[in-house]
Amino acid sequence: MFEFYPEVNLSRESLLKRIKGQMSEKRFKHILGVEKAAIALAEKYGVSVHKASLAALLHDYAKETEDQVFLELIDKYNLDTDLKNWGNNIWHGRVGIYKIQEDLELKDPEILHAIEVHTVGSPNMSSLAKVLYVADYIEEGRDFPGVIEARAIADCSLNMAVAFETMRLIDYLAELRVKIYPQSIETYNAFIKYLKE
Repeated sequence: MFEFYPEVNLSRESLLKRIKGQMSEKRFKHILGVEKAAIALAEKYGVSVHKASLAALLHDYAKETEDQVFLELIDKYNLDTDLKNWGNNIWHGRVGIYKIQEDLELKDPEILHAIEVHTVGSPNMSSLAKVLYVADYIEEGRDFPGVIEARAIADCSLNMAVAFETMRLIDYLAELRVKIYPQSIETYNAFIKYLKE
């Protein structure tokens, strides 16, 4: 495991302490599970294991942040005001990266992008972003219908895994009769072709 993360100028021990202070024990356990899955995927698909580790450790850094903080960050950084019509599931990635930059001074654009889109995806995801998106879905603590299939697909193809996960997400949200974030639909449209191959 990595002892030091120069991107945030912190040792692993110090970083984990900072992260743990932001969240519940259950959320922290999830983060460690995502890191484990992200490292395995990064090794398999030739992605920077170091960046995959850091992105995974930070992906839910802002998940338990109060709504008001997100709303203030949207104003402070002149982000799309439509973001205010969504909620934590969207905010902790799309807006959470600004909290991460403020708290930890992370500047690496690839890691920030991976964290930003880890819940909604993007038609133009980097390999690192795909690794984080999939790792968050298949980590060993997850237990829901389809997760075993998702893990098997992730072992075959990263693009297929993104497509499968996005398809399942769209199905799930439609079943709940809730709004679907437009970027998730764009991700579906960009990746669904991989499930037809």
